[in-house]
Amino acid sequence: MTPGLATAAVAASLLLAQPAAAGAAADDGPGATDVPAATGEDPWLTLLDDGYVRLTIPNAAVEDAIGPVERLVVEGSFGPSGSWVEYGTGLEDGTWSTTFGPMEPGLYWYQLTGDNSKDFKDPTNPSSVAAQPTWSTFFIPGESVALLADAPEEAGAIETLTYHSDVADEQRTAFVWTPPEYRERGKPYPVLYLQHGEDHGPGSWTEVGRAGQILDNLALSGELADMVVVMGDGDVADFTTELVENLVPAVRESFNVSRAKKDQALAGIGSGGSQVFDVLAAHPREFSYLGTFGSGTFDLSEVPVRQLNNHTRLLRLYVGNKTDAAYNDVYEAMAQFDARGLQYQFDGVNPDAGHNWNAWQENLIDFAPRLFHGQQTGDPGFSQGHTALEEPFDPPAPGATTTPWITDDGFVTFETSDELAHAEEVRVWANWGPGGSWPEVEMTLVSDRWRVTVGPLEPWSYYYQFKVDESAYKDTSNPTTVTSEPTWSTFFVEGEESRLLADVPPAEAGSLDVLSYHSDVAGEDRQAYVWSPPHYDPDRPEAYPLLVLNHGGGQSWTDWVEVGRARQILDNLTRHGALEPMVVVMPNGNVDDYPTEVLDHVVPSVGQSYHISDDPERRAMVGLSLGGMRTMSLALTNPGEFSSFGVFAGFLFGVPAGVDAEKVNAQTDLIRLYTGGITDFTNPMVYELMDTLDGLGVEYEFDGVTEGPHCWDVWQRNLIDFLPRLFQDAT
Repeated sequence: MTPGLATAAVAASLLLAQPAAAGAAADDGPGATDVPAATGEDPWLTLLDDGYVRLTIPNAAVEDAIGPVERLVVEGSFGPSGSWVEYGTGLEDGTWSTTFGPMEPGLYWYQLTGDNSKDFKDPTNPSSVAAQPTWSTFFIPGESVALLADAPEEAGAIETLTYHSDVADEQRTAFVWTPPEYRERGKPYPVLYLQHGEDHGPGSWTEVGRAGQILDNLALSGELADMVVVMGDGDVADFTTELVENLVPAVRESFNVSRAKKDQALAGIGSGGSQVFDVLAAHPREFSYLGTFGSGTFDLSEVPVRQLNNHTRLLRLYVGNKTDAAYNDVYEAMAQFDARGLQYQFDGVNPDAGHNWNAWQENLIDFAPRLFHGQQTGDPGFSQGHTALEEPFDPPAPGATTTPWITDDGFVTFETSDELAHAEEVRVWANWGPGGSWPEVEMTLVSDRWRVTVGPLEPWSYYYQFKVDESAYKDTSNPTTVTSEPTWSTFFVEGEESRLLADVPPAEAGSLDVLSYHSDVAGEDRQAYVWSPPHYDPDRPEAYPLLVLNHGGGQSWTDWVEVGRARQILDNLTRHGALEPMVVVMPNGNVDDYPTEVLDHVVPSVGQSYHISDDPERRAMVGLSLGGMRTMSLALTNPGEFSSFGVFAGFLFGVPAGVDAEKVNAQTDLIRLYTGGITDFTNPMVYELMDTLDGLGVEYEFDGVTEGPHCWDVWQRNLIDFLPRLFQDAT
C-alpha cells in the first residue's frame, strides 16, 4: 500500500497509505509537550515522545491568514542533510493535521504554505526569524546537540548595538554577545565578527544559528577564550568598508574590546564567507583569524599571499556534503590556494549537513574554541567523522543517463525528461523522510530538465514519483515499474544495512515464475508470482513447505516483488542459511471471498505445478494491512489449514463468527503480529486486534513496534524477521 493509491474497497481512510493519512493526528503519548504559544490559543505544534512532531492547524485560522485553500503543507528543514522538504496535511473536522518523525535532536525551522504559494507563520509559536518572517523554530534536545541547548546556568548576554553606517547612510543594528562576568573596564577582550549569509540578517545567528547557546555552553565548559562576538549586518553594497570603517569603530566605542590584530577574528557563512575573504584580501593586517562556512567563491587575483601567510594565524575552510551549494566552489578554492601557496586549514566535508544552519552551527562550534589562545589554534585536521574533498561533485550532463543517478555514498540525483520543461513546479515525493515518511523535495529547472540531489540516504529500497504542477507523473527514464501504481518508480541504495534486499549472484538465486490459474470466485483467469528456492528439485522425496504471501489494499500480486523486494529477501535469507527451502506464492487477494480463493484455487494450482506439502504443519501465510486482515480472519475461521501466520499492520473489522479459540491454539504453531509506529494509521488497530485475541483466548506473539509509517520499509523488515521462524521444527 504505497502512498497515492485510490480504491473503492473498504474505507479508504483506513486502508490506503497516503502520507496525509500516515501523518494524521494520533493520541498524545505520555510526556507529550507543547511548544509555548505566542497567542492565547493552543499551540499548533506539539513535540511528542521519541522525536515525533505533530501539527494541528484549525482551518478557520488558515482562512483568516491566507483565505480558503485546497492544500496545506508544512515546509521545513526535515529532509536528508537538513534539506528543505514539505509534508502534506489532511483536513478532517475542520482541522489540518500531520505527524512525522522520529526527528534527530536539533533545531528545526518551518513555515506553513497553502496552495503552493501562500506562505504564513505559525502564530502560536513564539519563536521568530526576522529575516524570514514566515519561519518558526523548535528544538528537540539530545546529547548530540547539548551545545545547542540553553545553558544550565547564567552565562553570557546578548545586547543590541545601533550605529550609523556611512556606506548605507542609515542607522544599522548588530547583536553583541558578551561572555560571563564581562567587565567594562580592565583588560580589553578579543572580538569575533560573525557574518550571516544571503537571505539572512544579523539576528539569524541567534534565531536559527543558536549562537547564544553555543557560545554560552562553550564558555561555561572552559573551551572558549574570553571574547566578545559581534553579529553584524552584511547586507550592504561595500561590506569591507562597512566593517572596517563603521562597525568595528562602533564596537570599539561601545564595548571593552582590543584593537590589536592578534585579538581580531572574522567568520561568515555563504556570501558572508565571501565577504570575509574580500576583507582578508583588502586588509591583510586587520584580522588574525578567519573562517569561511560553506563558501568558496573567492577572487584570488589581488590576494597578497605572502602578507596573508605572514600575518594570519588561522584561515579555516568549512563545507557541507554534496548537497551544499558551495561544495564544488570549496574544492576549486582549495586548488587555487594550493597553487598560490596560500596557507589554510580545511575542516573536511561534513557528511551529515548541506548548505544550512545544521552545518554552520557545527562550524561555529569547531571554529570559536580555536581563537585567541596565543599561537595555538587547535588540531589542524578534520573534525571527527569529516572526510576529504578529493573531487568535485559532477552528476552526469542533463539527459545523459537514466535516473536516479546514485553515488557510492548514497547521494541520489533525480532528473525529469525535457517534456516537462514548461512545468511551473516539479517535486519528488519519496519515502526518504524520518522513519521512512514521505516528504516532497522541490526540483530546480536546469536547462530544459528539472533536477535535484538528495542525500545521503541510508542503504535501503525507495519508491517515488514526480509531482508535476500537483499531478502525479512517472520518472519515464527509470525502467522500474509498479504495476498497481503506474506513476511510481523504485531505486535501491546499496550498503551493509540493505544487504538482504540486494540482488544475489544469478547462480545463487531462486526462480521467480508467473503462475496462471482460473478463479471461480473472481470469474476470471488470474496470475500469481511463485518463488522457488535455488536448486529446487521437483523429485526430491520430501515435499517443500508453502508460504502464501499476501499484498495489501489497493495492491495486487506484483507488489511484493516490484516494491517489497520479496524475491531478494528470500534469495538472501536462503543464501545465508537462515531460511528453510520453501515455495512462496504471491496471489491476487482482491476478491470478495478470500478463503475460498486461496484454499480452493490458489493452493491447488500451486500444487499442480510445484512439489509442495499438503501437511498444514508445512504451510504458512503472511499478509500486510488489508492482506493482514485476510490472513488473520483465515487463521481464526479455518484452523488446521496453515500452521503459522504473520500479520503485518493487520486488523479485524469485528470478530468473525464461530471462532473456536481452543481449536485455533491447538492447530496453530505461530501467530505473530507486527505494527509500525505512531505514524502508521493502523497502529491503534493492531493494539485493538491484540485486545480482541486476548478476549478470545487466542495465543499470539507481538514483535513490538517497527518504527515507520504504513510503508514498505516496515513490511520488508517484518518479512525479514518472520521468514526464518518458519518450518524450523517441522518434519
